[in-house]
Amino acid sequence: MKTRGTALNPHNRFQPIATDRQANGSWYQDPDDELNPDSLATEVTDDQVRTIISRNQSPDLPFDQSINPYRGCEHACIYCFARPTHAYWDLSPGLDFETRLIAKPNAARQLRRELDKPGYKVSTIALGVNTDAYQPIEKQRRITREILEVLAEYRHPVSIITKGALILRDLDLLSELAAQGLCSVRVSLTTLDNGLKRVMEPRTAAPATRLRVIRELSAAGVPTGILAAPIIPFINDQELEAILETAFGAGAQRASWIMLRLPLELDELFRDWLQRHFPQRADHVMNRIRDLRDGKSYDARYGTRMTGTGPYAELIRQRFNRKVRSLGMDQYETAPLRTDLFRRPGGEQMNLI
Repeated sequence: MKTRGTALNPHNRFQPIATDRQANGSWYQDPDDELNPDSLATEVTDDQVRTIISRNQSPDLPFDQSINPYRGCEHACIYCFARPTHAYWDLSPGLDFETRLIAKPNAARQLRRELDKPGYKVSTIALGVNTDAYQPIEKQRRITREILEVLAEYRHPVSIITKGALILRDLDLLSELAAQGLCSVRVSLTTLDNGLKRVMEPRTAAPATRLRVIRELSAAGVPTGILAAPIIPFINDQELEAILETAFGAGAQRASWIMLRLPLELDELFRDWLQRHFPQRADHVMNRIRDLRDGKSYDARYGTRMTGTGPYAELIRQRFNRKVRSLGMDQYETAPLRTDLFRRPGGEQMNLI
């Protein structure tokens, strides 16, 4: 499937009936069959949401509030842990996740309502956690931009994770927020290899472009770091030190890492991807992943789901810590974003009426 991460569309686990298309008892691809094209356009459906801030109590996450302007992600990263969430919308975590997106056009308006509630407690909002807030459709839809405008008006702290160069479009808002201690950015940097990037995360910005994003954000005073994630055994793990060193040279002040996670349908999708692109390594990769997860493809327990366990996980941790120390990145303190500047423009007066 051209420019897509997968050609599979596995059955939605919540649907009782699955349909497989076969001919003469074997799988086939008819080049003239309109139901099996070699490429697909992106479809976007609007959802007028009733809530926009999601909350969690996970001890593994450094935030308890988040906003996702979109469901599904056109970046098409094969490893995306959020793929299984598409099943909640009667869609497949496979190709549907990349091509059938759901936008939230009333997100900014709903955000105002939630921030204006008298009982709202301020804490950093993580923007674009499940799906990238700066995926390609944001260029036209501008939902992320509208959300940032609200957060800037309310002086509300926000942290962003992205692979998209489109974030530079909003440098005016980000630098304004950062000047008040209200913003930080993490650029997800998975590989420095353009060839691997093309098959692993087809519609994301190139590695060199992400390094430019880091440089320009840092130059504008926006605290910027990287997320080396996911670490995939025998696929990109050998790049860890180079990723850290290159990112530091571009201005990244801090870094963190996460091991590959394969919840639910992602297991099947990732194994198919391995067989197509790295058939000679596929068994080796999956065996190491199972070593990390007590013999399973995935273990969702808090405390270990982000890193795995065992000698390989410890080796990655040691390599990461050693390189961060040698670069001096561990000397940068991660100051918490400010919450004391929060205000409700017009909200205080409205409450008095």
